[in-house]
Amino acid sequence: MQPVNPTFSPLYQQIKGLLLKSLQDGEWKPGELIPSETELAVRYGVSQGTVRKAIDELAAENLVDRKQGRGTFVATHNEAKSEYRFLRLAADEEPGVKPKSTYLSVERVRASSQIAKLLDIKPSDSVFVVKRVMRFDGVPRIFDEIWLPASQYKGLTLERLQQWNSTLYGFLESSFNVRMLRANEHIKAVSAQAEHAAILQVEEGTPLLLVERLSMTYADKPVELRRGWYLTDKFSYRNELY
Repeated sequence: MQPVNPTFSPLYQQIKGLLLKSLQDGEWKPGELIPSETELAVRYGVSQGTVRKAIDELAAENLVDRKQGRGTFVATHNEAKSEYRFLRLAADEEPGVKPKSTYLSVERVRASSQIAKLLDIKPSDSVFVVKRVMRFDGVPRIFDEIWLPASQYKGLTLERLQQWNSTLYGFLESSFNVRMLRANEHIKAVSAQAEHAAILQVEEGTPLLLVERLSMTYADKPVELRRGWYLTDKFSYRNELY
């Protein structure tokens, strides 16, 4: 039995913390079934109801996925409902259409001071810079520059990305056991510069949305920085606010 400290409350938050630690330590991998509520109650020496409340919060935060009659699984980006959870660009007329990614390059460079600060690494550390274009119905709509700490993604190559047939986050999760849990975004209007215009097949100066996203894994550790230039003439950036 793994003891908990009864001097703090609420108790379910302690259990949630212990479950988070097991997830962070990789005890249960993305897509794997976690122990039942009964088993976890015995493990932690608490009631099944306390465990259920802790798991309810993890499910609400998209960290685990309850499946009726099957149990609770560690959430994964490789499931259809989570593939594009962080992508907010949708067509005005066909909002359900999914994009297709084309990876243009992968380069290993030294992090600039700005990039290093955002990723919480040293300026002398290496990062991979990934460039890609995302097309909707064959039309380029997003040009991304993505910075990934090299120490976290050893062995990343353009060839490996080009051979992957699902989302980038699914690839990073499957290949490097890195799961994006939440992200902070900053959005502003910009004009297309030469590189962006060429890739998005528009004229220089065309209005675009610049979306900068910093993605975190467990313990709020930053593991990805991206800047995406979005063409929104027939698309909208959609979000839900609670």
